[in-house]
Amino acid sequence: MDRLTAAKVFINVVQCGSFSAAADRLNMSRSMVTRYVDKMENWLQTRLLHRTTRKVTLTSAGETCLKEIEAWLEQGDKLARYGADPQALTGRVKVATSVSLGGALLAPAIKAFQDQHRQIFIDLDVQDSVKDMTEQQIDLAIRITASPSDTLIGKPIRVCESALVASPDYLAQAGAIVEPQDLTAHRCLGYKNFAWSVWHLAKDKQFEAVEVSCHLTANEATTLLYACLSGAGVSLQPTYLVNKYLKSGELCHVLPQWQPNEMKIYALYSSRKHLSPAIRALIDHLEQYFADHPW
Repeated sequence: MDRLTAAKVFINVVQCGSFSAAADRLNMSRSMVTRYVDKMENWLQTRLLHRTTRKVTLTSAGETCLKEIEAWLEQGDKLARYGADPQALTGRVKVATSVSLGGALLAPAIKAFQDQHRQIFIDLDVQDSVKDMTEQQIDLAIRITASPSDTLIGKPIRVCESALVASPDYLAQAGAIVEPQDLTAHRCLGYKNFAWSVWHLAKDKQFEAVEVSCHLTANEATTLLYACLSGAGVSLQPTYLVNKYLKSGELCHVLPQWQPNEMKIYALYSSRKHLSPAIRALIDHLEQYFADHPW
């Protein structure tokens, strides 16, 4: 059995704290995970893990060996990349993202990526709630944020512009919005995953923080988009979702001279160590794809 693979399996068992969870992460049977760990222990002639029905923990020898095994595997990964054919990347990558990003941006970007790398399989976990990446065996998260968690490695791959929008019917009924403070008299739609009750706007060197009254809130952006299209009120939306509706006239740009706070789309992962060539290639592809396909 391949010792590099055995080392990778051992490290994943340690990270997951479970043979079953490591098997799910690696898309491997539990029995095969056990065989690889046994291989490592036989090779090193020492017991690396305590196994109980509830959890798996490192032995003293395992703690001593872990850093050396990580360093050895990292060096092996580097050497393997030198001779690797970029067209022959293989593996399975679990990617977490929001509903709106997954549908509007990631689905076509991943399709283009898999056209180039047909042996890479992508598992999209599409939810607006943020999960623990290690616990859920998530390899990569693509998220919109102003400040990613300091517990994760974050690479910005695209600026995400936003716009205030409303339907023509709503504005005809509720009246024009000329200044930011006019928003306080309007029905607004709040996205609960961000600071939905206060909207921050800037024009030149002017800044306004407007406390809005949100008659409808939701934890998912496209739901608010459809509510906005139906005339429910004013919504703060990413431009990748609303540009086509602005062009068609189904939505109007509210306060176009005022720019909401800038956000960024980040590629987030838990550690630089053992970041597979497939994940590295996907991050690079997404950054280039977003640059080549403005919205």
